[in-house]
Amino acid sequence: MTSTAPRRLSAAAQSFALAKPFVISRGAKTEARVVVAELSDGPARGRGECTPYARYGESVESVLAQIETVRTALEAGADRFALQDLLPPGAARNALDCALWDLEAKLTGVPAWQVAGLARLSPCVTAFTLSVGTPEEMARAAAEAADRPVLKVKLAGAGDPARLFAVRAAAPEAELIADANEAWRPEDLPEFFDACEQAGVALIEQPLPAGADSALAGPRKIPVCADESVHDRAGLAALRDRYDLVNIKLDKTGGLTEALALADEAEKLGFGLFVGCMVASSLAMAPALLLAGRARFVDLDGPLLLAEDRPEGLRCDGSVLYPPDARLWG
Repeated sequence: MTSTAPRRLSAAAQSFALAKPFVISRGAKTEARVVVAELSDGPARGRGECTPYARYGESVESVLAQIETVRTALEAGADRFALQDLLPPGAARNALDCALWDLEAKLTGVPAWQVAGLARLSPCVTAFTLSVGTPEEMARAAAEAADRPVLKVKLAGAGDPARLFAVRAAAPEAELIADANEAWRPEDLPEFFDACEQAGVALIEQPLPAGADSALAGPRKIPVCADESVHDRAGLAALRDRYDLVNIKLDKTGGLTEALALADEAEKLGFGLFVGCMVASSLAMAPALLLAGRARFVDLDGPLLLAEDRPEGLRCDGSVLYPPDARLWG
């Protein structure tokens, strides 16, 4: 895995316009602002993409600055295992970790999925996200996407039962995921959980704020998934009485290396797996596909939300995502 040429690191911000505004309980966006890290070793180059997220105190500028702090170590040959101690979980480490996975695949000719111990990498079905809006707006969006097998319904608190009923009426056959992004309050739970049951929701994602979710403890009829409440393996065991699944996002775990370890630990503790993403291009989705075969739910629809993906992006057939070509990643 070595070459005579010195290893070089570069990182830059990129933007992708969205096909439609993307709206959740915390706000709206019309573009995906990402950071791409590239490591070259001779003629081989490895790339990784991350999405800085303000909810976790990140910005494009802060991520680029974090990447710069480990330039010397990475150009001197630090591998992805050393990287775990050089940076904390988060977007910066994700871009670098995935670049190291990609570089290893390019140098050795061994695909990343084989390095990860998978027997094969298969196509998967992704959820398709509906932005939060009025019930009428969400019904129209659901009708347009009614042929997709899984819809992720963004919610915002007050008025959510009406939103769910409108989506269900417009997409009667779709499996629904209700994602509140921490917007509910403990006193909302009886009414909102009942509405989810009436609407035939298959999963409720992060209804209460992280760190203020103790009201979720106890029996429930619909499984609940942790998103903002879980980043890496730290603290995972403490969530067992509150959540049934965990949403693994590489931007939270700080890359594929920790994501695979988190998946192992979560399964040992009895959690189901959900593989999710931030809004980004196919380059960010490709590493997460290595977890998709283990997950009950997959939400890697970032490229489907863009006005235009990368030219070498993932092949999509409706909601089916196919394994990446080596030109993209891994």
